[in-house]
Amino acid sequence: MTTQKIAIASDHAGFELKQSLIEELRGLGYEPVDLGTDNAMTSVDYPDFGAAMAKTIAGGTCEKGVLICGTGIGISIAANRHSGVRAALCHDETSARLSREHNDANVLALGARLVGDVVAKECLKTFLATPFAGDRHMRRVAKLG
Repeated sequence: MTTQKIAIASDHAGFELKQSLIEELRGLGYEPVDLGTDNAMTSVDYPDFGAAMAKTIAGGTCEKGVLICGTGIGISIAANRHSGVRAALCHDETSARLSREHNDANVLALGARLVGDVVAKECLKTFLATPFAGDRHMRRVAKLG
């Protein structure tokens, strides 16, 4: 059986949370694909990591991913500019669950300065465990492009 790969990336503000979520992914049996950044000290631009995520999703290396910046807002906007990415900024388990059930989100976006480690891990677990509900939501998701 092949281990599912999950892409993960952050800017400098999200680096510490990214490292924690990489360990969580491994503990859950996933293979994290770390797209960077490599430290919290060097300032980097979140749009570059949104683009790297989009390339990884579009190329088929990973079907799902996690993006993190200070608020999650900038990196989710950056990722959503790319075809095939449906990045959902989530702040709790409910938003993570509904992003999958109703929107078929394929990228979880988190704000490292807004959610703590415990909430981020719960969002991650919920996001990965929740299937798309389909049905009436399919036509809406299709309109997203």
